[in-house]
Amino acid sequence: MIVTPAPRLKQVITEIWKPLALLFVWDVIVTVTYFTVPFRAPSLPLTLFGSVLALFLGFRSNSAYQRWWEGRSLWGLMINASRNLARQARNYLPDDGGRDLKRTIVLRQIAYVNALRCQLRRQPADDEVLRFLSRGEADFALARVNIANGIVDGTGRRIEIARSNGWIDTIQQASMESVLIDIANAQGGMERLKNTPLPVQYRFVPTVFTHLFCVLLPIGLVETLGVATPLGSTLAGLMFLAVLAIGDDLVDPFANAVHDLPLCSMCRTIEIDLLQAIGDAPPEPLKPDSRGVLW
Repeated sequence: MIVTPAPRLKQVITEIWKPLALLFVWDVIVTVTYFTVPFRAPSLPLTLFGSVLALFLGFRSNSAYQRWWEGRSLWGLMINASRNLARQARNYLPDDGGRDLKRTIVLRQIAYVNALRCQLRRQPADDEVLRFLSRGEADFALARVNIANGIVDGTGRRIEIARSNGWIDTIQQASMESVLIDIANAQGGMERLKNTPLPVQYRFVPTVFTHLFCVLLPIGLVETLGVATPLGSTLAGLMFLAVLAIGDDLVDPFANAVHDLPLCSMCRTIEIDLLQAIGDAPPEPLKPDSRGVLW
């Protein structure tokens, strides 16, 4: 996620120079043809076309942003649930006999959020899990198709072991299980966003109409703007192409790109809070890179 007040000029140019160059070349071709070949440019209702297209793009951009914000809200719930689970493990489990289990539950939750991050970004999760859990502790989860869900399942089993050993009562177990339910619900919402793209109509129709509008734009403006058509048409088309690109950037909040949610940073936040909850030394928070991007 770009956290600077405005994107760097180099980043903006990198993303838009190709469609911008093609649009400018087409505008120049139309302008040169108009002045070299005698013809009358057709009168096009560009205002009507542009208004309808703006409605399409605005609706699409709003839908994409809602997905992005829902992803951020779900990760906010995950951060809070992780803190609650660590606090319950620390306060409920006794020091005599349950000290190791406290640490195990905390480390499992840190491994869980990192595994979930990798799954959402379509990256291998094994190494991230083994950074926090031993091979024997992680084997059950690593053998599952959904590694993150396997870790939560294993944490629930350990909470049941604590109850059977008399370290917590049934009320405390139910309280911890309710937090695991919140975690599982948040994961399910994230997987829904990741695995369910916008309907093809939302993606295909605005894209086709935007490019068609950019093709017609210089034809409708050349009689009015004359030699300034390449400049005016390119700037006007750029506005619509930029809005189209915004929707593409926000539609998948969990992709590993500069516009997506900073999952690494949020996982580090969870790691810091949970390690501090059990008295361990935490790592430093992640900071934006040289481009102003927080991953």
